[in-house]
Order: sequence, then C-alpha cells, then structure tokens
Amino acid sequence: VQLQASGGGLVQTGESLRLSCTASGFDLAFYSVGWSRQAPGKEREGLSCISSVTDKTFYAESLRGRFTISRDSAANTVYLQMNSLEPEDSANYYCASESSCPSLLQGKRGLNPWGQGTQVTVSS
Repeated sequence: VQLQASGGGLVQTGESLRLSCTASGFDLAFYSVGWSRQAPGKEREGLSCISSVTDKTFYAESLRGRFTISRDSAANTVYLQMNSLEPEDSANYYCASESSCPSLLQGKRGLNPWGQGTQVTVSS
C-alpha cells in the first residue's frame, strides 16, 4: 500500500511538467489526494488537493493559477500539471492521501508514509 510520485525533471523557466501520483494496493478514488513540495532548508509547502467523491480542487494562493490537479480513476492516478515554471518552483514534490483535504493543504503527511518524492529543478 503506497503512493509513488513521478514525472519530475530538469526544465527551463516557463516550461511545463506533469507529475503523477500513482497508488498501489488501494483505490485512490476513495481518498482525497494532495501535493506538497519541500526545497532544501525550507518547510514543506502544501500546494493542491483534490477531494474524494466530488473531486473538488483546492490550490495554494501562491501558485497564481499555474498548477492544475486532476484525477484519472481508471489509472488510479492523480496528476499535477505545472505550467510557467519558475526557479522558485524547484523542490522535491510529494503526494499524499487522506480522507479529506485540509491537512493535506497544510503539507501534512497523509495515511501513507512519505515516499521519495520526485525532484523538480527549474533553471533560469
């Protein structure tokens, strides 16, 4: 029972990436799923969450509409589409699942242990 984040990489300012959060051992459709990130020397920052059942989406105001979270239940995966990337977006990105979004939007751990995350590096 785990979540695996993937899709990170090295991109230039203004480019896009799509991160994937894939569940194994349980059905992600029954859970809210959130993305957070942590850069070296900084606190973990909650970014976005998609709620269970209704798929209502929530975003940190700091993202300024550049990121979009979505769910593909058939693939048991939640995505984070990141556009107009900036060097300040460089961090290790993590996903987590919970029964609801509030704690995930604070960057807190969900029901599963933190995985390794996926590294995003944006060059200027």
